[in-house]
Amino acid sequence: MLIHFTNQQIAETEERKRTALVNSLSGFKSLNLIGTANKDGQTNLAVFNSVMHIGANPPLMGFISRPDSVERHTLENIQQIGYYTINHVNKEIFEKAHQTSARYKREQSEFDASGLTAEYRNNFSAPFVKESNIQMGLILKEIVSVKSNGTHLIVGEITDLYFPEEIWEETGILDIEKAGTVAGSSLDGYHTTQLLKRMKYAKPS
Repeated sequence: MLIHFTNQQIAETEERKRTALVNSLSGFKSLNLIGTANKDGQTNLAVFNSVMHIGANPPLMGFISRPDSVERHTLENIQQIGYYTINHVNKEIFEKAHQTSARYKREQSEFDASGLTAEYRNNFSAPFVKESNIQMGLILKEIVSVKSNGTHLIVGEITDLYFPEEIWEETGILDIEKAGTVAGSSLDGYHTTQLLKRMKYAKPS
């Protein structure tokens, strides 16, 4: 049986169930840990499923920060120092990554709470996740307010990139399956992936 929901029916669905439903609709999502620190050096780590490619030249990445109805330590830290890291979640750390979604107080580092390791490299101002196989350091470029729901699109430029040599293919692609990167569904699903096929660049027939 095919289920049909109208906008009104979606709105009337119990809140937690509605949130889980709508978060499932965009399909499998990237899972990344965003590492930050404030001006006093207090570290913060949070898992995000909204990281997206913005452009390759310059290399820009974006992610969505939810409305400011409660404290948003990640966003506040980025606004303070202007730097942050994006780190792929892999099969070995996904359970620890999930723990960072808990609402810790500002003075409690999610690195410590989750058992993940903060690593500083080459004088970069924000901490990387040592256990992640693909790590990016970014400088904040702009924050775009989404008026429809009060969220923010955070856009940053990659200034530093770290990954194992063996996952870099001749074409330039990173073999993220070989890196152990996992994908997410809704708010609590973690998945491994299997490549079906790489297609050639499409041209009009």
